[in-house]
Amino acid sequence: MSVQAKLGRCRSSRLWRGVGTALGFIAFGLCALTIGWLLAPPIRLVSRDSHAAQRRVRRLVRLACRGFIDALRRLGVIDVRIDHTERLDMPGRLLLANHPSLIDALFLLASTPDACCIVKGQLADSPILRRVILAAGYITTCEPRTVVGAARRALAAGRPLLVFPEGTRSLPGQPVRLQRGAAAIALASGAWITPVRIRCAPATLTKGEAWYRVPPSRPCFHIEVGAPLAPLAGGDASQQAARDLTRHLEDYFNSPTWEEGPTDDHRAGTRTQAIDHRHPGTGRRHAG
Repeated sequence: MSVQAKLGRCRSSRLWRGVGTALGFIAFGLCALTIGWLLAPPIRLVSRDSHAAQRRVRRLVRLACRGFIDALRRLGVIDVRIDHTERLDMPGRLLLANHPSLIDALFLLASTPDACCIVKGQLADSPILRRVILAAGYITTCEPRTVVGAARRALAAGRPLLVFPEGTRSLPGQPVRLQRGAAAIALASGAWITPVRIRCAPATLTKGEAWYRVPPSRPCFHIEVGAPLAPLAGGDASQQAARDLTRHLEDYFNSPTWEEGPTDDHRAGTRTQAIDHRHPGTGRRHAG
């Protein structure tokens, strides 16, 4: 194939991925409006209580996210690989993930049964998403003082809770820097933590980047669900404990990926399983 033909094929692929991205976002917006405005009200009427209604709405959200991701894959817009999805099917776990792209939450909501999440106040005010966020019982940051208490109740009720500790999307090429809110929730609730590392190559839908600026080649999302980290021994919820846990998590998210990182353990079936995570100051090994 000539150079000109290859360039033409690349331009056509990029154009198609731009069209596919637009179609995907339009479909997702229509699903959010349909769930929030048309389906949630009758669900509330036929449910025995608000918690049952929220569970049903979260189930619809999960189906919508799965459909969105599947549509983008079928359209050739993205590729997705998720390692150890079975670790997402554990009730009452605090899911902490880095946040390189706009659609990270959708991958995890699509793969985690009955997942709750903490939503930025800006999204909670969106006319497209507001109703579905409220109907699903997601926690918003509109009232910051109530977030930790609401998170504790969700985890105590056995719901997985998705949090992006950075508070916003990562800056491409920059180290992951976490706020201490996620550590405060972990320490206050005593919940097990499931860390999730997300990377995307080439980068797309990053902070400050317009959705229609598609990369030159199809982006591949690689999502690595890590081994759960046990709660800190003694339940220390001090500011120092939150700082220590935050630093530990930053080291984890900034370390080499499992496939690239060194390991001496050849007994495990994969490099992912060979990693030994320890909490700072406890010396305890975390369950896999």
